[in-house]
Amino acid sequence: MEGATNEGGPWHYPVLLSESLEYLAIRPDGVYVDMTAGLGGHTGAIAERLTSGFVIACDRDAESLELARANTASVVQRIQFFHGPFSKLPEALAANGIALVDGVLADLGVSRYQLGSAERGFSLMEDGPLDMRMDRSQGLTAADLVNQLPEKALADLIFQLGEERRSRRISRAIVRARPILTTGRLAQVVEAAVPRTGRIHPATQTFMALRLKVNGEMEELDELLRIAPERLKAGGRFVVLTFMSTEDRKVKQAFQGLARAGKGRILTKHVVRPTEEEVLANAASRSAKLRALERI
Repeated sequence: MEGATNEGGPWHYPVLLSESLEYLAIRPDGVYVDMTAGLGGHTGAIAERLTSGFVIACDRDAESLELARANTASVVQRIQFFHGPFSKLPEALAANGIALVDGVLADLGVSRYQLGSAERGFSLMEDGPLDMRMDRSQGLTAADLVNQLPEKALADLIFQLGEERRSRRISRAIVRARPILTTGRLAQVVEAAVPRTGRIHPATQTFMALRLKVNGEMEELDELLRIAPERLKAGGRFVVLTFMSTEDRKVKQAFQGLARAGKGRILTKHVVRPTEEEVLANAASRSAKLRALERI
């Protein structure tokens, strides 16, 4: 996830940047993959440290990928861009004529660009169409789920993916208010059903659940955790940044499984979190967690 633009630099604020670079242990002649290019923050920083090596910048959001290309123009000769989700990692490598890499980085979640664009429908603070697709070439939108799912299925989705305990009440209110076509209207309906009790908007977890479902994010993460370790050279590093407990649990369990099987060495005995200074500079980093694994 990336935040405000750094003063004097072309890239947006990449979360846990120095820590990510440290755990990737970048070699100047190495080949790396940034599975979530976003606006190019991590990608550009990796490319700056390369000489004869290169980094493959992947993203399922074609618009973000174009912004990343523009933001990394000064080092673009050391970057190869690829449009696709996590599950297309083998295709991204094949397109560049390689089988194994020195490191893979994945920064999960929504970028500041996506959240800040009302028309993309990710943010409950910006009124826009109820979309939430990271790849706008796909068919399913959040509006389809909100307006077509049966009440029980919608409640289950909000409970399982959003970890929202009040999912039944929220689902009932949504069904009664149909059709709901905008993010603003959905936020209003949820807030009326479960009034605000703290600083966090009561629709936050519902929005998160819809986004995860629309983009198949958990399934894509499962695929990445399955394929990425097999695509690392011996001694290669796999670094994952998460922002939700459900994602972090998946990463932790996958890394533990690889360690037990003798296929990996966990580098982060304790999860790595942002410093106080980083959180002050970029509030979006507050919930970030970093885990790293070395391929054996």
